[in-house]
Amino acid sequence: MKMTIFNTPILTPFLRLITRIILRVIGWRVEGQIPNLPKFIWIGAPHTSNWDFMLLLALGFILRANLKFLGKAELFRPPFGAFFYWCGGIPVDRKKSTGMVEQTVNVIKNSKEFILAVAPEGTRDHVRKWKTGFYHIAKNAEIPIVFGYVNGKRKAVGVGDIFALTDDMEKDMKDIQSFYAQLEGINPR
Repeated sequence: MKMTIFNTPILTPFLRLITRIILRVIGWRVEGQIPNLPKFIWIGAPHTSNWDFMLLLALGFILRANLKFLGKAELFRPPFGAFFYWCGGIPVDRKKSTGMVEQTVNVIKNSKEFILAVAPEGTRDHVRKWKTGFYHIAKNAEIPIVFGYVNGKRKAVGVGDIFALTDDMEKDMKDIQSFYAQLEGINPR
């Protein structure tokens, strides 16, 4: 298993403790639990701030999840590139179509355990329509989607429902987005 921030001996338990203390001091709470599933796509929304990434790491630590995430390729350049790889990052070159869905599906199918955290908006800016790559990855890998969330209004970060995809993508996307309709990000839009 590749060493990440979530499974580094000695350091991970220490970081887990520090994370719990920091979240408590700044007034954030963790809700829900990681489902007992070997593989799933974990949606992280709404995505309105760079702090969402830190909250995702915090949630991963506290709930003992070994997360992977897709990030823009620019994050993985020196001097901080090694840090983002260690955090479970997988670089994506957004300037070209590289079959990322198919590549990710293959990695998931060849893994015993794989939790992929995805921000479906694809940006911190307000969007009217979510990107659908996460949906296609989940559908093709035959894994469920788990609702992860940031609720800036209540200062809560957590895990919601497990969503099994159907054969109606349009309805599924509406159902998924309806879960997030009442949530407010860190930076309200």
